[in-house]
Amino acid sequence: MNQRILLLSVLFYAVFLQLATAQTQQILTLEEAIQMTLENNYNIKLIANNLEVAKNNVNPGVAGALPYLGGTLNNSGSIQDSRQVQADGTVKSKDGAHNTNLNYGVGLTWTIFDGLGMFARYDQLQELEKFGKENLQVAIMANVAAVTSTYYNLVQQQQQLYAYDTAIFISKQRLEFAKNRYEVGKAAKLEVLNAEVDMNTDTTNLVRQQELYNNTQTYLNQLMARDAGIRFRVTNDIPVDNTLLLQTLTDQTLKHNPSLQAAIINKRIAELDLKIVKAYRYPTVNVNSGYNFTNSTSALGFATQTSGKGFTYGVTATVPIFNGFTQNISEHNAKILVNSAELQYEQLNQTILAQLTSAYQTYTTSLVLVKMEERNQRIARENLEITIEKFKLGSITTVEFRAAQLNYINATVRYSTAQYNAKVAEVNLSQISGTMEY
Repeated sequence: MNQRILLLSVLFYAVFLQLATAQTQQILTLEEAIQMTLENNYNIKLIANNLEVAKNNVNPGVAGALPYLGGTLNNSGSIQDSRQVQADGTVKSKDGAHNTNLNYGVGLTWTIFDGLGMFARYDQLQELEKFGKENLQVAIMANVAAVTSTYYNLVQQQQQLYAYDTAIFISKQRLEFAKNRYEVGKAAKLEVLNAEVDMNTDTTNLVRQQELYNNTQTYLNQLMARDAGIRFRVTNDIPVDNTLLLQTLTDQTLKHNPSLQAAIINKRIAELDLKIVKAYRYPTVNVNSGYNFTNSTSALGFATQTSGKGFTYGVTATVPIFNGFTQNISEHNAKILVNSAELQYEQLNQTILAQLTSAYQTYTTSLVLVKMEERNQRIARENLEITIEKFKLGSITTVEFRAAQLNYINATVRYSTAQYNAKVAEVNLSQISGTMEY
């Protein structure tokens, strides 16, 4: 009967603590934490800005496929001493002759052929936009993974706080029991002192755990880019998906991993860069047009003023003949860069698949440990219940009681840690396979 009363008291104390905390601190869900991170995280915002620049650059004008239209204005003058000898021998001279020259108009230049380089540049700009999107996905998944892992780390620590709270409550009950026994002469002073030391030890563990919990909350606030001093509670469960299969994850990784997709795009960019370099072997054809106004004055000469206006047009073609073998060198270097991009993809592919295999092994091991620690906690709790009853009857020593108490606390801590480790392994697999939901 005493055992049931004590256990009910422990449960009541734990529930009361949770309710009291809930009244002062708001519960933050994982979905809310991820949403705030996506909206506020500085790293995501910076990479999103880079993507916006890449999107703006996908334009035929940036690729050099559109004409250039510009206005010109030239107004100049001179004051000089002039002397002219005409064909009939007549000599004319003037000191301080004032001459002016005014030209203005609009001109158009349009490259209509450059060896198809403009089309390759436009395709390259599109690939750079895709590259930016994959980089943004890498940043988003990295931050979502960090938020998810940190969130469930808080859940684990919160469970451990409850465990340490329970330990303190049991230690207080033990101390009161020891004091009562000492007052009636059934126990020595040493039993009271040992009980008090153990209660102080449990209190120290709780304080340290609370410090770690608060620091982890601060880090999560930093990831969400909000006030670091905000305090909150998290949910109490750590759900773990135990149905993941390595072959399925491998197929998803090859198809969705953003780093691998970025490496594929990087190879395409290198191939397009080779096309751009090869385009310099071909002629460049420009069409030119414009409308100009001219007006000039001369203080000495046959005509003292000349003016004109009109439309101009023409075609300019340039053909590369010899440039010191730099064209061959540029093409050779571009081919090397294409090969380097292929090697980088193969290397990254091997590295990521190795990481996936290792992460999956950690995942399967963690699932086994979760089951084992769950069973250990259940056994430790049953052992503690029996020990409490025997301690009330005086049939076991305080050392045995303390050992059973610590076994239960440690088993509870190990169980929550095993759940957290399994969740982190699941998050790592989702991040590597590119299937993380957010």
